[in-house]
Amino acid sequence: MTDFSDAISVATSGMKAQASRLRHVSENIANTDTPGYRRKAITFEEMVTQGRTTGAVETGQLRLDQTELKRIYDPSHPLADDTGHYDGSNVNLLIEIADAREAQRSYEANLKMFDQVRQMSSALMDLLRK
Repeated sequence: MTDFSDAISVATSGMKAQASRLRHVSENIANTDTPGYRRKAITFEEMVTQGRTTGAVETGQLRLDQTELKRIYDPSHPLADDTGHYDGSNVNLLIEIADAREAQRSYEANLKMFDQVRQMSSALMDLLRK
């Protein structure tokens, strides 16, 4: 049963990591028009338990995208400087939508693996009962 529980643990960690990624993508999309907002990105790291890699993943450190902020010309904006410009955000909606789609697909793949392991375990239990 330990192989089944290891596989379920790996699938669960993948779903948790992708859910965290989707949360950061949604924060980025929500703050597209926020002046001075920097895009958030997370990394994934392989989990190591008792000195061995398990195949499971966890989210790494949160990074702020250091690309230059977009300069927006609007002299009437309260944050505008003497030239009439202020810093916008560096969020690109196309990148965020692509990231969201990728995270969604990865989540679904992990969910499918979780369900397959559950069905295999159930079938094994049925065979052992006979």
